Amino acid sequence: MVRVIATVLLLTIMVLAARRATLVPGRGQNVVEVLLDFVRVNVAEEILGKKEARRYVPLLTAVFFAILAFNITGVIPGLNIAGTSVIGLPIVFALIMYVVYLHAGIQRQGLGGFLKTNLFPAGVPAPMYVLLTPIEFLTVFVLRPATLAIRLVANMIAGHLMLVLCFAATNYFILEAAPALKAFGAVTFVAGLAITLFEVFIAALQAYIFVVLSAVYINLSIETEH
Repeated sequence: MVRVIATVLLLTIMVLAARRATLVPGRGQNVVEVLLDFVRVNVAEEILGKKEARRYVPLLTAVFFAILAFNITGVIPGLNIAGTSVIGLPIVFALIMYVVYLHAGIQRQGLGGFLKTNLFPAGVPAPMYVLLTPIEFLTVFVLRPATLAIRLVANMIAGHLMLVLCFAATNYFILEAAPALKAFGAVTFVAGLAITLFEVFIAALQAYIFVVLSAVYINLSIETEH
């Protein structure tokens, strides 16, 4: 339900921003445009270059906004859980980017060229491939998609647990603890508010890290040499 709500709200915001777009942007349009330019310039063009970025900007932008929306639900009263704090959705995002990563590399270099570039790096003595190639295989075909999903879900779960602990402690100290301990409720409440603000930052940071790593992986897949 939280994911459905986040999706509807995100689509509504984007549709309204597009329909009401003006030459001189208002406050809401300006925020959306700043975020769009941030992904295009600071992620796609910075990592892939302007020429290659044009192809991947729409996908990277969509993934960034989607993850940001699903992350931020963890600090919205009444929702109180990030849509990405259950492993299924991070796996879906990771698989999407992984398929794009493989497709980009195979399309650019061909299957043989892609495997050669990634599994048999140039400039390495031949005997070293006995050790290096299995490591590269594990990195390319297992660790890259796995780390994308695990990093995202682990951060969202950790933040959710910290908030639960702080506000559960606040509830206990204020409503159930002995009078001498009730003052600790104020401490845990302030800590909960601080962690909430921190979680807003983490929500944006994790969306940024996800698309940055995705762009880096795509760039690695289309390069003929590493």
